Amino acid sequence: MSRVCIVVLEEEEDDSPTFISNLPQENLSLRPSPSGNVLPPLVQAIFNGDPDEVRALIFKKEDVNFQDNEKRTPLHAAAYLGDAEIIELLILSGARVNAKDSKWLTPLHRAVASCSEDAVQVLLKHSADVNARDKNWQTPLHIAAANKAVKCAEALVPLLSNVNVSDRAGRTALHHAAFSGHVEMVSLLLSRGANINAFDKKDRRAIHWAAYMGHIEVVKLLVTHTAEVTCKDKKSYTPLHAAASSGMISVVKYLLDLGVDMNEPNAYGNTPLHVACYNGQDVVVNELIDCGANVNQVNEKGFTPLHFAAASTHGALCLELLVCNGADVNIKSKDGKTPLHMTAIHGRFSRSQTIIQNGAEIDCEDKNGNTPLHIAARYGHELLINTLITSGADTAKRGIHGMFPLHLAALSGFSDCCRKLLSSGFDIDTPDDFGRTCLHAAAAGGNLECLNLLLNTGADFNKKDRFGSACLPLWDLELV
Repeated sequence: MSRVCIVVLEEEEDDSPTFISNLPQENLSLRPSPSGNVLPPLVQAIFNGDPDEVRALIFKKEDVNFQDNEKRTPLHAAAYLGDAEIIELLILSGARVNAKDSKWLTPLHRAVASCSEDAVQVLLKHSADVNARDKNWQTPLHIAAANKAVKCAEALVPLLSNVNVSDRAGRTALHHAAFSGHVEMVSLLLSRGANINAFDKKDRRAIHWAAYMGHIEVVKLLVTHTAEVTCKDKKSYTPLHAAASSGMISVVKYLLDLGVDMNEPNAYGNTPLHVACYNGQDVVVNELIDCGANVNQVNEKGFTPLHFAAASTHGALCLELLVCNGADVNIKSKDGKTPLHMTAIHGRFSRSQTIIQNGAEIDCEDKNGNTPLHIAARYGHELLINTLITSGADTAKRGIHGMFPLHLAALSGFSDCCRKLLSSGFDIDTPDDFGRTCLHAAAAGGNLECLNLLLNTGADFNKKDRFGSACLPLWDLELV
């Protein structure tokens, strides 16, 4: 007997319109761990900040280039602590000034991370490599920029031939300074020739990161130094997209005051209003709407900001703002889905009520003929099913392949949804386009609870589909 296949609704995931923060984490946890449970005496003396004990141990021939299990030396420990006196002692006793640990961090990287200018000066005096790179290809200047170590950066910059060296992700020290939001560091780098329009491997510039993090003073500083406020990354996100995505209202207002296009789409056709709705940034949504953003602008898949607000985790207030400002509650995407379909997919119960109260068509069909009730049944959203039925949804309306919502609930194994749909009353043995009843669907899905529910409600056990398959053989076949 041939296996009977019941087609399941497939929902494509929309490309996430979120501007994702993925600057690599700096190596700030630098306290060396011992290879055993006890620190070597020299390292212990360094952490105790006792230069006399360090001298005594060096005199006793303690190894100044000892490496722990992460290849960190005593000089790394002293640099981490920013102890200039002990650093000098170790170097004069033969410590390798450019030793690299397992992450390729040198003592200079660590001294900069500790923001100790004195320690940095001692290391530089002894020819520490200012261009050394760790495994993220970050130089000491990158670390200084990320950790707001301005004095350290001032010591490093004169020794560098280029302040625009990029790390593994393509980011310069200016990117890191902008991300950290340190105006003084950004100003220093710009004054020493940092390229304000340098872009990383995703074509994001310093202003993208400052905008995303909400560092308004850094954004203003970059703009006064001719940063392009309309620049785009590889996916055509602008700084306004970045600020809207993370809810940075002060940056959003500033960019809007500069006259940037609030309806500029990114590579997916999403405007700043789309990304703000997707991320539930209701304050930004309100500002964009007040400034005239198009609430019905569609992206490349035909989705409006209302579709995103209906689907997103935190979009309830955004949805209300859109509806109150003229958003079309019945607009369809390219695959025929309305905002009500989106609430049905994601189980947004309260938002479905808001949309219905504002004139949503209850039985609107997508390109497969499925109504929101079909979708809610497919995904097992019982509260939504109840709301739709109460609002007049047709439980006997046919969707994909002539299936009822009950077919989809039974196929997916949602017995409570089946019970709710059965209470609305229709012929339980009505077949779909292939002659399959809801009992066939429950059997095909291998859902015993739904199968028993339908049988107890009077479903015909012996009814065959167009292929001659009855429910029991189909059930047995599915369990093989």
